[in-house]
Amino acid sequence: MPKIVEVTDVTLPELDLFARLTEAQLRNRLEPEKGIFIAESPKVIERALDAGYEPVALLMERRHIDGQGQSVIARCGAIPVYTAARELLAQLTGYPLTRGVLCAMRRPPLPSVEEVCSGARRVAVLEGIVDSTNIGAIFRSAAALNMDAVLVTPSCSDPLYRRAVRVSMGSIFQIPWTRIGSDASQWPQPGIARLQELGFKTAAMALSESSVPIDDPRLMAEEKLAVLFGTEGDGLSPRTLACCDYTVRIPMSHDVDSLNVAAASAVAFWQLRPR
Repeated sequence: MPKIVEVTDVTLPELDLFARLTEAQLRNRLEPEKGIFIAESPKVIERALDAGYEPVALLMERRHIDGQGQSVIARCGAIPVYTAARELLAQLTGYPLTRGVLCAMRRPPLPSVEEVCSGARRVAVLEGIVDSTNIGAIFRSAAALNMDAVLVTPSCSDPLYRRAVRVSMGSIFQIPWTRIGSDASQWPQPGIARLQELGFKTAAMALSESSVPIDDPRLMAEEKLAVLFGTEGDGLSPRTLACCDYTVRIPMSHDVDSLNVAAASAVAFWQLRPR
């Protein structure tokens, strides 16, 4: 049975998970392999539970205990459920809760690149993307548009940041993903070589005179393709571009120079999906 805890004092140390720890502190809480992330809204929490993620504690508006939070509570077992009125919870967290429910969950150990890519024909690789909204939107598009997996480089923002998870609508829990390299010295090499050893041709999304259009028949014909996207503004690094098999562009019109990386990813995923 869950333990319902009425919050009257927002300074309780038990509430640090939801309010006073930074994302980095959550990620490294106790031990890196025992880190925490925050899932926001009943739908997102349900998707995390469906994927096997372990809940630690819930925080929700009082009115949701017998409302939209009821099914989440029923699935979470004997964990504390901290509750209060909306205004008090906003004072605690610093923002209004989306759908009035947060869940602190344990981070599972990340699988290897080889495990994530086993059987995959199309994978997305995210290099140095720092905006968590873009991360979440890319994961949502990847899950919706037939990508088999997502790999994030060491310099990329954490896919389990609260905002990324929320923007993805829980799609982060529905598509295999991992980090390709544990520190900056492992990307772009030996990371790209690792992909090529697994049988992937690499397609770098970038504006370049040497690029091919995204509907180039050679791209469609590739049995296994890794599609690389670079950081906001600067895009992929020159070192990464030099290592890739293709440089690929989305043709633009009306003198627009490029698309936002999240929008570009959706176009690329649809066009380059396995046939």
